[in-house]
Amino acid sequence: MNEKIIEITEVNPSEFFGIRNKNLALIKKYFPKLKVIARGNKVKIYGSDDELEEFEHKLQMLLNYFDRYNKLDENSIEQILTSDSKEKINNNGKILVHGVNGKRIEAQSVNQQKMVDIMKKNDMLFAVGPAGTGKTYTAVALAVQALKNKEVRKIILTRPAVEAGENLGFLPGDFKEKLDPYMQPLYDALRDMIPTEKLESYLERGVLQIAPLAFMRGRTLDNAFVILDEAQNTTHSQMKMFLTRMGKKAKFIITGDPGQIDLPRKQVSGLKEALLALKDVKGIGVVQLTDKDVVRHRLVSKIIKAYKSIEVE
Repeated sequence: MNEKIIEITEVNPSEFFGIRNKNLALIKKYFPKLKVIARGNKVKIYGSDDELEEFEHKLQMLLNYFDRYNKLDENSIEQILTSDSKEKINNNGKILVHGVNGKRIEAQSVNQQKMVDIMKKNDMLFAVGPAGTGKTYTAVALAVQALKNKEVRKIILTRPAVEAGENLGFLPGDFKEKLDPYMQPLYDALRDMIPTEKLESYLERGVLQIAPLAFMRGRTLDNAFVILDEAQNTTHSQMKMFLTRMGKKAKFIITGDPGQIDLPRKQVSGLKEALLALKDVKGIGVVQLTDKDVVRHRLVSKIIKAYKSIEVE
């Protein structure tokens, strides 16, 4: 049995390990073959070389997370400790946006970082994956970053008004009230990144536009960062119409989950079709996010895996 000593210098050890060493106890559960002893700012670990190396790598990831966000909870511990140890986030601490109340918004998974890296080299990106993987949130962060850096003059967020078989006409209220529930995930992301007064000003001046996909028809979108969300619910004609709206100095991100299509059974998803048709087109990037990228509650990843096990074509 080998021994390794890790000295914690970046953060306060007592805060990192939690009240009554709650966080440390949870970390130990993920390494049952190791003997872990923490005293002060030193952690002694006993075990095989491979296990010691893995523990040190994961502990450093946890320390980095705590240093950035000044917190560590059960969800974040499980997400980090169950991630693929060979895949490391390499964002060099690069913050996409300083959000409301100083919130640091940056890539939190390998594939979210791929989205960031690909958009530096391409003008169009398809980000595809299950719920909770942060594809929409990361896309919005990239759009807000581009606006703040004056790379674009406006942000346009759109999604098809098709959800779980419902129809806008059956919902109460005027058109805006009918539409708002469909756009809520986009509003939620924006409220994290832009102060309320500025957000309202952007909406009033048209710097920020949130509209259903049908409103894109006939437009040429110049100097804009455009996000099409829930793209799995587009038809062939809707997707083709949207992609051909791209104007000069424009950036497009298309997000969607092919596993949650709400179109009529025989209707082909415009997203699935586009991924096949455009796979060899230069200038278009594709990122496939997985349950390993889930940044919601720890149960979301387990739910995705559980449904995968019973899915049938």
